[in-house]
Amino acid sequence: MDETIARIVTDLESQSPISSSFLKDLQVLLDYTLNTNDSIDLENLYTEISSRNLSLSSLTNAISSAMDSGPTSISILGSKVYLSLLLSPNFPVFTQFTPMAFLSLLRAIRRAFKNPSEVLREGTVSTIRGAKKKGRKNVGQKKNSGESRDFLENEVEEGGFEDRDMLCVLERLEMVLGLVHLGRFPDCLKGLVQTVCDIPVMAVDFSQNLGSFRRLCDLCSRVLSEVLKAEHGNQGDTAAEVLKALTPLILLTKSQARSFGLGFVVNRMVGMGRSSGEIKKAVLNLPKHMVRKAPEKAEPRGLAVESIMEVVKALDFEDQVEFADYVVKMSQGKAQFRLLAVDLIPVLMVSVRDPLGLDSDDGFKSSWGLRCLEVLIQRCSDITAGIRARALTNLAQLVGSLSGSERSRAVLKEVMGLGNDRTISSEGAINDLLRRRCMDEKAAVRKAALVLVSKLTTLLCGGLDEELLKTVGIDCSDPLVSIRKAAISALSEVFRIHLTDTVTKEWLHSVPRLINDNETSIQEEWVSNAGSTSSSHYESLLHDLNEKENSLDMNIELLYPEGVLGLLKEICDGEVAPWVKKICTSLGKKKKLGPKIAIDLQNIIKTSESLWLNHSKQVEKWTAPPGSWFLLSEVSAFLPKAVDWEFLHHHWQLLDKYKPVHELKSPLEQDVNEGMVDIESNSLAWAGDRVFLLQTISNVSVELPPEPAADLAHNFLKRLEEFNMHSTEVSAHVKALKTLCKRKALNSEEADSLVMKWVHQLLSKASQVLDMYLSKITDVNKNSGFLTPQTRASEKGTKAAASTVTLESHAITAVYTIGSLIIVCSSADLKAIIPVLYTIITSGSSDRKSNRLAGAALPLKKTAPSLYIQAWLTMGKICLADGKIAKRYLPLFVQELEKSDCAALRNNIVVMMGDFCVRYTALVDCYMSKITKCLRDTCELVRRQTFILLSRLLQRDYVKWRGVLFLRFLLCLVDDSEKIRQLADFLFGNILKAKAPLLAYNSFVEAIFVLNDCNAHTGRSNAQSLRNETRLFSIRGNDENSRSKRMHIYTTLLKQMAPEHLLATFAKVCAEILAAASDSMLCLEDVTGQSVLQDAFIILSSKEIKIQSNRGSSSEAADVEEEGGDSGGALAKGRAISQAVRKSLVQNTIPIFIELKRLLESKNSPLIGSLMECLRILLKDYKNEIDDLLVADRQLQKELVYDMQKYESTKARSTAANAVATMQRSEAYHSPGDPKMPNSSAFKSKLPEKLKNDSKVASAVADALAAATARSVLRQVNKGACTPPLSAMGVPKLKSCTRETASRGGDVIESLRRRQSFDSDEEN
Repeated sequence: MDETIARIVTDLESQSPISSSFLKDLQVLLDYTLNTNDSIDLENLYTEISSRNLSLSSLTNAISSAMDSGPTSISILGSKVYLSLLLSPNFPVFTQFTPMAFLSLLRAIRRAFKNPSEVLREGTVSTIRGAKKKGRKNVGQKKNSGESRDFLENEVEEGGFEDRDMLCVLERLEMVLGLVHLGRFPDCLKGLVQTVCDIPVMAVDFSQNLGSFRRLCDLCSRVLSEVLKAEHGNQGDTAAEVLKALTPLILLTKSQARSFGLGFVVNRMVGMGRSSGEIKKAVLNLPKHMVRKAPEKAEPRGLAVESIMEVVKALDFEDQVEFADYVVKMSQGKAQFRLLAVDLIPVLMVSVRDPLGLDSDDGFKSSWGLRCLEVLIQRCSDITAGIRARALTNLAQLVGSLSGSERSRAVLKEVMGLGNDRTISSEGAINDLLRRRCMDEKAAVRKAALVLVSKLTTLLCGGLDEELLKTVGIDCSDPLVSIRKAAISALSEVFRIHLTDTVTKEWLHSVPRLINDNETSIQEEWVSNAGSTSSSHYESLLHDLNEKENSLDMNIELLYPEGVLGLLKEICDGEVAPWVKKICTSLGKKKKLGPKIAIDLQNIIKTSESLWLNHSKQVEKWTAPPGSWFLLSEVSAFLPKAVDWEFLHHHWQLLDKYKPVHELKSPLEQDVNEGMVDIESNSLAWAGDRVFLLQTISNVSVELPPEPAADLAHNFLKRLEEFNMHSTEVSAHVKALKTLCKRKALNSEEADSLVMKWVHQLLSKASQVLDMYLSKITDVNKNSGFLTPQTRASEKGTKAAASTVTLESHAITAVYTIGSLIIVCSSADLKAIIPVLYTIITSGSSDRKSNRLAGAALPLKKTAPSLYIQAWLTMGKICLADGKIAKRYLPLFVQELEKSDCAALRNNIVVMMGDFCVRYTALVDCYMSKITKCLRDTCELVRRQTFILLSRLLQRDYVKWRGVLFLRFLLCLVDDSEKIRQLADFLFGNILKAKAPLLAYNSFVEAIFVLNDCNAHTGRSNAQSLRNETRLFSIRGNDENSRSKRMHIYTTLLKQMAPEHLLATFAKVCAEILAAASDSMLCLEDVTGQSVLQDAFIILSSKEIKIQSNRGSSSEAADVEEEGGDSGGALAKGRAISQAVRKSLVQNTIPIFIELKRLLESKNSPLIGSLMECLRILLKDYKNEIDDLLVADRQLQKELVYDMQKYESTKARSTAANAVATMQRSEAYHSPGDPKMPNSSAFKSKLPEKLKNDSKVASAVADALAAATARSVLRQVNKGACTPPLSAMGVPKLKSCTRETASRGGDVIESLRRRQSFDSDEEN
């Protein structure tokens, strides 16, 4: 040891930089002393140092300099030596411990944990990093990169340190803290806390061994625990410092350092807080501090919530409740704190015991969880969309977590207003809240609200009101796919749990139609979700029915499960039935229809019949439950083997043998005295059951035995030959007969021959019936021509009328049967049929050559309108089957469409023309202008039918948006019918916006002329016939109603345009209307020309055509918010467009306005006011730039400035007058002498803050108050008396003037009369 001491002293005395050998010698000496507890050698060192006139301070300073400078290995070795020296026996710690040396120790520790590459030369590091980035691509540099890595490893080995050295340093640091109390050195204490808290973060990447890292974290934890002792100062301050340093670790993303921070707080500090009130106080404040430091982004915020809750869970229950109250208060703060509160509340209520106060004596109304739940419900209506969506999502999760028991579900129902006794007012009930949120402008909010609806339905069995169900149904038609999927899921969940009539109706009207959605994923979602829900629902309901089949003494409502009758009845609705058919087809093709459905439907019908007969009721009055036959007819197409033939045969005999009490007949056969309402209810159901039964028989005919199938076909043919069925049954019989023939024939040729045989047989008999009827009508008319009116009434009587009516009914059925036969067999011979039909549809016309009813006094359209209409329908079916016939008779259809006074016939012809357009597009295209005239038909049904059919043809490109078609569609936007207006809004706002985005822009200026019935843009005048047609599709007039209709059309078109198209439209209106008017190309003396120009002024000053920086990006903003992007591109685009607007305004618009103003002034036109108002509004946003914009006309500039000032002052006076009048009405107005009268300052104090800040409004309020005060004073002085007339007042009389003077005075008076009163003009 003597040699070691000598080397140490020599090196110390030389005052050269400390070497590693010096530190190693000293460490050997200190380790020996600490291990053996023998201080003789150390005391010899102290003695030797003193003999060389050196002090111990020189030794500690040397070690401190070694920690500050030098490689990492020397710094760590110096730190170890320094701590060992402080721990050595008899070392004067109190005098030799210095803050500088201790801070050097902390710096050495921090340096040691830095990335080793930062210690090496920059060139080497950059080379290595470049090689790592290039990877295997640069093969030529493999050798250089390998050499660099070897050099790095050598450097780390030489200048680095081992893990055990750092562990030793931390162990001895802990021991030193037992000797040195850092309360006297606050900087050292703060630096130590910060360093120790940073070690786990820095060591995550540095340490290669998980075991050594855990040992390192354990030592850091022991050091911090030592620091928190009372010997090191105030425990509260120290704990606050420790927690402040640990907060960044705890809020880190998931890492081992975060686990260390949380573990130390939860496992160490919380336990220490139980014995120290100051530490406990600091720990209680930690969650609040973490709340303020929590990040705003979603993923880090979620981790922050987890960390906060880890700390809160370790607290006592009272402290947890206190933090919950803090979160409740925090929910009223800034947006980031409200969002964090929304995330914390569900975790708090799930983690902390008894949130709803179920185990408390006070009940749930005083529980802390109720306060949190109310706050979460309030945040569902937050002003920020992200908070609303998050609150709804968390509320849905919370409902799922807290509804585990009946008691908690009952509490949740009561809190949310779903129970019978609602604790929340009707305005704040969850149903009202969800209704608003399901219609929210933000997609994320709507989706979250739909998820909450599904959760409430599933877990709480909440009773959702009808309005909310309708709102969810509306969301099923949302433009966004995700919203439609969520709405399907929510409404299907309600339908699965609550099978009430309201739910069933809404579900059937909203969800099934999505089976035909354009989005494939929606169809898949429907099949997987709604389809399985509906089919499983049917099976469960029908299974319940089978269990009750034996209870035939029950009422029918009690026999069937709740909701099954309403479900079957609702699917027969005209809007639902088409979608039910598509659903059955889709599920059947995918083999998702089980035979149990068909079997159970048969059981329903059997049970209904048995129950009816069990009550001794007449079987002819029985009808199956509505919808049962319809559904069976649809599913039987895919489940033919599941339908029993005996069941079908029995019910066919029943329905064919027994007729209803009042069989459904043609209106001509029904007695006038019969009650139509009583007839149709049972008769329609009976006929409908027969139709669906026929369809079912057709579907299962392949499974029928041969003999019954032949008998059935013969029965069908026999019934058709009688021509006494209703039209709804005729088509069903024809289709069923064709199906039987085709499925029972040996081959297709035999089937076609069989079909052709009975088709010709029926056509022949139908032709005979028509000939018989026409002959009968001709004979009756001829014979009646020789009889007097009295003879006709007495002799012919009712017999002839009855036979004629019966024959006419058979003729109508025969004509309809012909049409049905043409559909199933288009190749049938019609040579004998077409002339008869032509005779009927042309009866009574001027063409007597082809009229077989030469003796008829009246055409059949008057005497037999039903036959006349059916003849047109059948002729239309024939034309669809034969193109040559269609080419010959198509002008007749167009002629009848224009001249017919029967709305039903016009409607039918419109439908036929739509079919002709699909089959013979080129033939119908030339008649499109005549078809579009039906858009202005007097009958609403015809207008709506025309609009729907033409819209479909346009979407399928059978008709093009060219010519006047688009312009004529515009008037549907302001149609008298609300349904047509809604359809038009959807067409222009959704379909055309996507299919033809430039259509509104290209036709906008032309629409202005057409709607005003002005042909100035064409340059020629129209003929009288064309003028009548154009007036039909115009909205002439300057009255308020006409102008508002035109403006509605203009604004609808402007809303469909992109910002760049708005700019171009602005320029086109100025160039083609304003410039045309200034060049006298648009006649301003004409009323239509004035209307066009005035419309142009209104359009240019409307807000829809204004280009704003955020125009067109509102929908993109929602997407940006959802995707987390920025809207910098949209803002840049908006600024560019704004600059283009300014440039266009300067270069093009202002010169046109100046020229047009001069022209209008020269003609003294009343449009000057509209021009000035338009220009004032356009330049409202450019008031400071008027001097630059209006260089060409200074007078116009002054007038515009005056006009703008005048407008603002008038508006201010009007606002002030309204405000003063409102306050005077609210308080009794007192006289000025009354001390209770409110003075002007009192009035001003009651003004809204917005009006107070407006100087012009405030000044106008003062003027209005002064005027009111003056009027009150005058009334008080005069005491209510009026001012006496001038004749009653004592005034000096004037002498009479000479004639010249009188003449001069008259001129003065006349000039005064002509003088304008600007004050009155301003008041007006």
